[in-house]
Order: sequence, then structure tokens, then C-alpha cells
Amino acid sequence: MFKKFALATVATMVLVVPAAAGANVVTDWNRTMVGALETAAPPPPLASRDAAIVQTSVFDAVNGIARRYTPVHVPPAAPPGASRAAAAAGAAHESLVALFPLQRATLDQQLSATLARIGARDDGTSITAGLLWGEQVADQILTWRATDGLAVTPPPYVAAGVPGRYAPTPPAFAPPAFRQFATMTPFAIASPAQFLPGPPPPLTSARYARDVNEVKALGSADSTMRTAEQTDTALFWQSDTPAAIWNRIADDLAEQHGAPLLREARILALMNISLADATIAFFNAKNYYDTWRPITAIRQADTDGNPATTSDSTWTPLLVTPSFQEYPSGHAVVSNAAASVLAAFYGDDASFTATSATMTTVQRSFTSFSQAVTQVENARVWGGIHFRTATIIGAQMGGEVADDLLATHLLPIHGHEGNHDDA
Repeated sequence: MFKKFALATVATMVLVVPAAAGANVVTDWNRTMVGALETAAPPPPLASRDAAIVQTSVFDAVNGIARRYTPVHVPPAAPPGASRAAAAAGAAHESLVALFPLQRATLDQQLSATLARIGARDDGTSITAGLLWGEQVADQILTWRATDGLAVTPPPYVAAGVPGRYAPTPPAFAPPAFRQFATMTPFAIASPAQFLPGPPPPLTSARYARDVNEVKALGSADSTMRTAEQTDTALFWQSDTPAAIWNRIADDLAEQHGAPLLREARILALMNISLADATIAFFNAKNYYDTWRPITAIRQADTDGNPATTSDSTWTPLLVTPSFQEYPSGHAVVSNAAASVLAAFYGDDASFTATSATMTTVQRSFTSFSQAVTQVENARVWGGIHFRTATIIGAQMGGEVADDLLATHLLPIHGHEGNHDDA
């Protein structure tokens, strides 16, 4: 925290700094955030919440100095002359230390390096003011999110025990996890149920039968119809959290396009809020509809009343089935939420590569965001854990979350985009 980086320390760093400042501090610290997520390895829903806390803190800190957009939570109140770069670093460091206290030593080293680098253009007084302001903003964001409902313990889950409804799946046979997300306070959308989709296809419908038969053929562990490329794709999108994958994509695009500090802070805040609120929205939908997973549907197909499906009591998916309900597909929801935000700034036809921290020999390159989202939809079917309809509806839902966010939050104060959003 700030007391560890007093004015005298900042002044010393300014004296030893190289001649020119380095890359965008916001992007640098976003990569540090991704590294912290990889080290701590929180489950995907928590990773999305953590990332949104960090990037909300960074944006409100930088915008609190620039005062060009409506804030997420903290009104602009930075002291005159405060360094935007120091504010971004201070906010990121403060929030990351709070979320990942075991990584403090590494994060402290990163902050020291950042302060030394930005001293090339900002004096010690400006850096100190910005650093303190960034920490204050992060503390307010952390206090706000401390009562968002994450710590709430839902009532015990009682399985309905009827065809179509969720039943615990192997190997854990656990009740649905992360049920508190269904009622969590969103970062921006009006309520968790704001984008609740319509119901999944009836069990007796032709569409449901097509969904079951497709995943039965392509998503089984020993499928002979799924190609090696499709198998790798299913494994790839399961190998890392969506927050980590999409933040790496956002950082690469920012560096390719030379995004200035405030613009990048805004893009990352919008994208990560979209990821977090999309997560809340899809868990609300999952808990509302409480639908069974393919492994249950296929093994118990003789109970669904549909003559176009047949049971297979030994059927097993390629991927381990997550311990929560099927409809809609969470990965499809959050991927299109993130992709839609990035497409709003870079265009849908942007080229980029997705990478994984654990599946390092496999990458997926795209020439559009819509192409990437379609691949995510396919990957969940090829992995045997989602029906096609759940992926299609999920992607639509994620797009709705992003569109609402872009239309209502972090808007230009004077009614137009600034052309000088640099630090």
C-alpha cells in the first residue's frame, strides 16, 4: 500500500529512471493482473469478478484525473496535477494485493519498476499524488464489492428429480456451484435477470432431439466423428479462464493499435465489467431454468418422452462436466460479452490470436470476433458439456449484456469521444 512507497522512495526512483518511459502502464498492469490470475488459479466466475474489480479501479482512478467519462463507482476527485500513470499503477497494485495477498512481494516489485519508469515524464510530487489517489479509488471499489453477495450462502439445493432438470454429474456428483452469483449485485446491468433468455427447447421437440444427438455424436470422450482439431479446440477453451484469455487478447490489440492510457483503461474496464456482469446473468439463467447436462440427458434419454433420442448408460463427454446447470452456456455468454466490447472499438474484422497459460503449444487465430465466438460455441458442443441451443442463446445473451453496457456506462461527459485520451 501507499505507506510502503513514500515520497522519498518515489523521488529516488525518479533519479534512476531510464531516459524514456516505457509501454502503456494500464496494459502492463493488466498483464500483471492476468499473471496473478494464472498464479492463484481461481475458478472462472471468481476470475471474472476479480478482473472487473481491478480494471474498474484502474479506470475510475485514471478518469478521476482526466474527468472525461462517467465513472463506474468513484466520482472524480483527484488532486490537481496527479499523474495518471501513477494512479493506474496504484489502483491496480492496491486491488491486486487485496485480492491476492500471497503475491504481494511480486506485486510490490512490479510497482517499484513502474514508478521508476514513469518518473521520466512525471515529477515526484505528481507521482505521489497519483499513486495515493489510485489507492484510494481501489479501496472504495473493494469496499463496494465486499457486499456484492459473493459471501452469501444460498439455501441447500434440492434436486427436482424429474426429466430435464439438473442432476449432479460425475465425477463429483455435487450440487450446483456458484449459486450465489445468480443474485449477486452487478457492476453495471440493472439486475441479474435483466437479460434472462426464453426457455430451452421442450424435451419432446425436434430441436431438442437434434441437440442431444449432435452432442452425443461429437462430444463423447471416444467420438470417431470429432476431428483432432476439434478435440484440441474443445480442450483449448477449457484450459484457461475466459478472463485470462480475453484480457490477453485485449492487451495484444491495444499494443498493436497504440491505444493511449485513458482509452485503454476504458476499454479494459468495459470488457471486464461485461465479463463479470455476463457471469452474473448466466448464473441467474442457469438457476432459473435448472436444466440437466448432456451426460444426464443422454444416459436418461428413455425418460424424456422424445422418440428421436435413445439412451446410452455409459456415455461420457470429452470434458469433465462442470458442477452447475446447462442452459445457457456460460462460456458462450462471456465470450460474446467480451468480444462485443472489443469489436465496438476495433471492429468485428480485427485479427488476433487467443492463447492459454496451460495449453501453451496450442493457439487459435481469428480474422474476426464473430469467428472466435462461433468457435467457442462449437467447442462446448465438441467437449460434450453443452447443447447447441445453449451456446447460441448464450452468445446472444452475452451480446445483449455488452450492448447495454456500451450504451449506458462510461460515457463521454461532453457527449463525444475524446481524441486526446493519452496520459
